[in-house]
Amino acid sequence: MMSYEINDLKEMFDGTLPWYKVKEIMSRPKDDDRFDKYIQILQERVSWPERILMPLGEHLYIVQKGGERIVKCDCGHEFGDWRKNWKLESLIYSRDDAKKLGEIYPGIRCPDPKLNEVREYYCPGCAALLKVESVPVGYPIIFDALPDIDAFYREWLGRPLPDEKKFEFKDLSPEVTKGWGRE
Repeated sequence: MMSYEINDLKEMFDGTLPWYKVKEIMSRPKDDDRFDKYIQILQERVSWPERILMPLGEHLYIVQKGGERIVKCDCGHEFGDWRKNWKLESLIYSRDDAKKLGEIYPGIRCPDPKLNEVREYYCPGCAALLKVESVPVGYPIIFDALPDIDAFYREWLGRPLPDEKKFEFKDLSPEVTKGWGRE
């Protein structure tokens, strides 16, 4: 299997690799160490020491911090346990009226605010835009992904994480909203 140099992958990640090379990389089967190289690139670009277990988005990662697995922004802000929807700990801007929706959908392209809202999720630490979702009015906050990290490392990478048995694979987001009810 062909293996690409990490500098090619860095340039691809940065969008500076020539298109013919990107196409070549995309068209071929993934090299066996692609995930490790990708994690290495990401790890080199953050200023904190915690080990990145898995990227979760453009600025978000699931990291190992002591005995915990948490979601962390590349600025260092921590969103908490990866099994809880990080959006519940973010800053949320809801475009829920014609004026706010018209800022991004001008004129006749503007959706009906009685039917649709656009939610923007920002990092409380650095104000980076982390996610945008367009949903029907009143729709619950979407939990985009709850990756089974242990299964990924054990079954796909063939090297289980040392603390595999410690974490129950379960959505813990209801605990967050339940806590809001007690406040």
